[in-house]
Amino acid sequence: MKKREETDVAPKKKGALRENIEAIVVAVILALFIRTFVVQAFKIPSGSMKDTLLIGDHILVNKFIYGVKVPFINKTIIPTHDPQRDDIVVFEFPEDPSKDFIKRVIGIPGDVIEIRNKKLFVNGVPVKNSHGIYSDPKIYAAGTQPRDNLGPITVPEHKLFVMGDNRDFSYDSRFWGFVDFIAVKGKAFIIYWSWDKEDFGVRWGRLGHLLE
Repeated sequence: MKKREETDVAPKKKGALRENIEAIVVAVILALFIRTFVVQAFKIPSGSMKDTLLIGDHILVNKFIYGVKVPFINKTIIPTHDPQRDDIVVFEFPEDPSKDFIKRVIGIPGDVIEIRNKKLFVNGVPVKNSHGIYSDPKIYAAGTQPRDNLGPITVPEHKLFVMGDNRDFSYDSRFWGFVDFIAVKGKAFIIYWSWDKEDFGVRWGRLGHLLE
């Protein structure tokens, strides 16, 4: 008596439409995961960070560097390390959390910040670097507005004091106060695209520029 021959039953092939839909869904989920937890793209709309960042620069922001946060409630579930002085950070604007701002960290918790006639001091030591620029020769006296004369003030726990590099034309912590750690979305680290709207052209020399 002959043994019954075993036969392999080939599984039904997925339809091309279903395969494409599944690939799209996976790609969307992966993109959302990366955007939420790893890296996010932002466009610079103002000149408050000139000359470090120009209007039309497109940057990538590392969202993992300061810890993993739960979306929507901004609760940190995996802390890593806190922002440091000179970091360029993107954060929710304290006066309107629906807007994102980008500035440079000047003071961290415990630092004493003082500005005397546009000269910046942190913990009594004058800050000398090439980031901050001043293009308005006018100096506002203390008591009129805080742009050119401020403090001394101490940065509270879990807060940051931030300023734009375009010091005379930046709306920052001098005017509206401190940034809470929880409002920080990440650290800007590279310019991946730059478009000059006035000259209608690409700023090729800025592409791939690492931010300091």
